[in-house]
Amino acid sequence: MRAEKHPKGWNEIKTNDSWALFKIMGEFVNGFEKMSAIGPCVSIFGSARTKEDDKYYQLAIEVAKNIAEAGYGVITGGGPGIMEAGNKGANLAGGTSVGLNIDLPFEQHDNPYIDPDKSLDFDYFFVRKVMFVKYSQGFVVMPGGFGTLDELFEAITLIQTNKIAKFPIILVGTAFWSGLIEWVKNTMLTEGTISAKDLDLVKIVDTAEEVVEIIDVFYKGRDLSPNF
Repeated sequence: MRAEKHPKGWNEIKTNDSWALFKIMGEFVNGFEKMSAIGPCVSIFGSARTKEDDKYYQLAIEVAKNIAEAGYGVITGGGPGIMEAGNKGANLAGGTSVGLNIDLPFEQHDNPYIDPDKSLDFDYFFVRKVMFVKYSQGFVVMPGGFGTLDELFEAITLIQTNKIAKFPIILVGTAFWSGLIEWVKNTMLTEGTISAKDLDLVKIVDTAEEVVEIIDVFYKGRDLSPNF
């Protein structure tokens, strides 16, 4: 029997992977300790490329202000664009403003509206995503790109498969999101890759007032606690 051969440097790669576990563990420990002390929050997602004069930037400020005034903290990805608008709205309302920053080669830099003691830095997307899901009482999804869709569909999948308890997932901007939802209905549902009840996991709205109303109605009589 011929001996299996590995590419040059294979053992070094395995060793580096093993040591990386300690860094990953450190990010989880730091995130859990800081996030568990913050209290009920709602996450706001959206494009890092959205400019300050864009209607969705302004709407994200309003959404975040209303969320903060309703007694929830606001969590964003900590960067520019919609994330900045979310932190700015929470800051203007005197609410808790959290930023989960990620090290990226472009676009990402922390915005000035995050509470200084609530700015966390991550190297690993998957660790950061755990923090969003575990400590959010709801996801508010503004127009965005692939990263926004990644967060959206991960949350839907976790709820659909009963890995976490259901929480509100709210898409803001009918004009932006309606095409996606129509495709989900007309293609995925028609092909049988999802069930009709899965469509109920997501709501679409156009105003900040609708966002807070959905969240308040959902949590009426429910305990606010981490999701797992």
